[in-house]
Amino acid sequence: MELWEAMEQRHSVRAYLDRPVPPEVREELSAFIAQCNQESGLHMQPVWDEPKAFAGRMAKYGKFSGVKNYIAVAGPKGAGLDELCGYYGEKVVLRAQQLGLNTCWVAMTYSKGKAALDVQPGQALRLVIAIGYGQTQGVGHKVKRPEEVAWADGPMPEWFQRGVHAALLAPTAMNQQKFRFTLRGSAVSAEAGLGFYSKIDLGIARYHFEVGAGADSFTWTA
Repeated sequence: MELWEAMEQRHSVRAYLDRPVPPEVREELSAFIAQCNQESGLHMQPVWDEPKAFAGRMAKYGKFSGVKNYIAVAGPKGAGLDELCGYYGEKVVLRAQQLGLNTCWVAMTYSKGKAALDVQPGQALRLVIAIGYGQTQGVGHKVKRPEEVAWADGPMPEWFQRGVHAALLAPTAMNQQKFRFTLRGSAVSAEAGLGFYSKIDLGIARYHFEVGAGADSFTWTA
């Protein structure tokens, strides 16, 4: 499955089958997470066969069931942590989709105190990603029109349009899609709007934009 296909087919899934993730899939995803950690400086951790974090009232409120595996997304405290978590967390999410797994970003509706995590001093846990084999493949979310999230100082080239389309496929908290991409020449800037976890959402959207546009087509600017 190509990354574009993974972006189109991946939807949030909250109910999971009682089906273990095979060792070879765990190993491949764990190796990919380790690679992302090395690149980013994050401390993302896969947790397998641990149901306690999603066994309480918060998980039921969030309509989660059958969650026994998750990825903790943590890293060094600092102003850029949220965006970094979104960017690299989504890389892991799409790799999981390519491996036949389903996922869901989870910020609040799990028992943080019961999660089996290793968060070091100076680090912060921002969220977790539920992972496993879903009872369904999920459903798509409502998306904004491209002109609501993008602006260019001239005609929009095809690569920019592809990038915006890909960004609109990105999951965001409460489907807010509060981000904006601006094109000036061949330089693109990305901004987060106001809203819950908007910086994490921006990181997710930035990765989608890169996949859609092609990283060689443009340069990021502040």
